[in-house]
Amino acid sequence: MLPGVGAAAAAMRTLAGHGLVDVLRALDRPLLGICLGMQLLFEGSEEGDVACLGLLPGVVRRLAPAPGVRVPHMGWNRLSHRGPSPLLAGLRDGAQAYFVHSYAAPVTGDCIAATTHGQPFAAMVQRGSVAGAQFHPERSASTGARILENFLRGHRQ
Repeated sequence: MLPGVGAAAAAMRTLAGHGLVDVLRALDRPLLGICLGMQLLFEGSEEGDVACLGLLPGVVRRLAPAPGVRVPHMGWNRLSHRGPSPLLAGLRDGAQAYFVHSYAAPVTGDCIAATTHGQPFAAMVQRGSVAGAQFHPERSASTGARILENFLRGHRQ
């Protein structure tokens, strides 16, 4: 798991300082990025204008504030399934998860669940053994517990 709290540029500097960037890029084991950890899976981030791990195509961008749309986004949102994934097994479309973030990944072909806060964004992504959740599963009650259980169940060897 690649957890994350903080800013993309600082996180990438920390990973580089510990020699983990190339390790993560070459990893042949399942990887689950959480919150900032998911954002780091993408090619880059506007936050600090930094290159990230490049495991998924796309650039993470700041959420746009608007009337009734506060940034940072903090709160519960519904997950809209966009494609099949073992990570979503047992979760109904519309299940809720808890988000705390100011930047978001685009909805691409790798998006398995999306949500909206002023604009649609990827709530969960997956490409092969690389997956991510923009929300905090550990704070998302039964929804988060199910996703973590599905990740562990699907990758026990």
